[in-house]
Amino acid sequence: QVEVVESGGGLVPPGGSLRLSCAASADTVSISGMGWHRQVPGKSREWVCSIAISDGSTYCTDPYRGRFTIAKDNAKNTLYLQMNSLKLEDTGVYYCKAGDSWGQGTQVTVSS
Repeated sequence: QVEVVESGGGLVPPGGSLRLSCAASADTVSISGMGWHRQVPGKSREWVCSIAISDGSTYCTDPYRGRFTIAKDNAKNTLYLQMNSLKLEDTGVYYCKAGDSWGQGTQVTVSS
C-alpha cells in the first residue's frame, strides 16, 4: 500500500500562492489516481483536484478550477498542488489521497 506525506502548507495573504507537495512511498503505477482534498472543522472532506495515473488527465472542482493546478512528477513519485489567487475560503487542512491511502494533512491558512 502506498503511503503519502504532505508538505508545503502555511500562512499566505489573500491573492497569494502556495505549492503543496505529496511524496509517495512507492511507485504509484498500481493505483488509478491521486488527488487533493480539503477539510475545515465541522465539515466533511471536500474534493479539490485529482489526476489519473494512466494518462495524466486532471480535474479540479468548480471552486478551484482556474486557480489551482495539480501535477505529478513521476520520477520523484510526488504530487503537487499549485494554488494561485488564494481566497480566505481556501483555508483548511489539505489532504493527499493515493488510491485508498490518506496523508496526515497540511494546514493552509489564507489571512491578511
